[in-house]
Amino acid sequence: MSMILSASVVRVRDGLPLSASTDYDQSAGMQECRKYFKILSKKLSQLPDRCTLKTGQYNINFISSLGVSYMMLCTENYPSVLAFCFLDELQKEFITTYNMMKTNTAVRPYCFIEFDNFIQRTKQRYNNTRSLSTKMNLADMQTEIKLRPPYQISVSELGSANGFAHLSVVEYKGIGKISAAPHQRLEPVTLPGIVSFVLSLLCGALNLIRGFHAIESLLQNEGEDFSYVIAFFLGTAACLYQCYLFVYYTGWRNAKSFLTFGLICLCNMYLYELRNLWQLFFHVTVGAFSTLQIRLRQPQGKSPDYNV
Repeated sequence: MSMILSASVVRVRDGLPLSASTDYDQSAGMQECRKYFKILSKKLSQLPDRCTLKTGQYNINFISSLGVSYMMLCTENYPSVLAFCFLDELQKEFITTYNMMKTNTAVRPYCFIEFDNFIQRTKQRYNNTRSLSTKMNLADMQTEIKLRPPYQISVSELGSANGFAHLSVVEYKGIGKISAAPHQRLEPVTLPGIVSFVLSLLCGALNLIRGFHAIESLLQNEGEDFSYVIAFFLGTAACLYQCYLFVYYTGWRNAKSFLTFGLICLCNMYLYELRNLWQLFFHVTVGAFSTLQIRLRQPQGKSPDYNV
């Protein structure tokens, strides 16, 4: 019998489960599929936005959009067009119901577990295909899948037995090669993000101005310390690089932002004699605030393009 067995909503950047349907099947096959679910959830940022994994008697399908992935497990003979229509319906309801800021800042698993009620109702409708009243949507989805079929993940691509070996470069129709650290668009800018960007530019400009003043003082007084000039210009570079990290996606982006913040702190510690406590507090606080905004602004999935 073809049917949907379970579904879950997962955050793309770290695999945090946000909601999931309640599973009652404890068979060996289902236990194995749950392992694949966990492995895939850790690799979502490396995969295309629409994929299928065939695992013997079961298929795992998922779509990713706006930093959230919608995953489902079904029997191998369940129609692919129905599976992706089901996921598309979950996606639209989740985006409508929840603020994306809340999903980005969630820290505990299953914090949107009440969404399970909608998953269960939708699953029951799609398991009773005679009751479906979305023939037009099904036709649109069938056309979409023909034009841009889901990427077929092989079990070998998931790595070794522990499931966490390196995922190689994959080919996907329509977008070419995808590396393990693809260039992605970031989530929309928020007001706190804009404020942090402007303040970082301001700190960079202040450091630059003080750096030129230090050069003038050095030329007039031979006894001045040239290391102060270096500290001011390093502070300028660190602030501007934080602006760059906020605007563009790069590999190891979060680690780079923390290292940059560390450089800002070191520069201000060295310039302790030239700045008062309020100035030091302002520069360090802006650096910490910018680091937080870089951390919160994560790569986004592709925006919904079904039924267009």
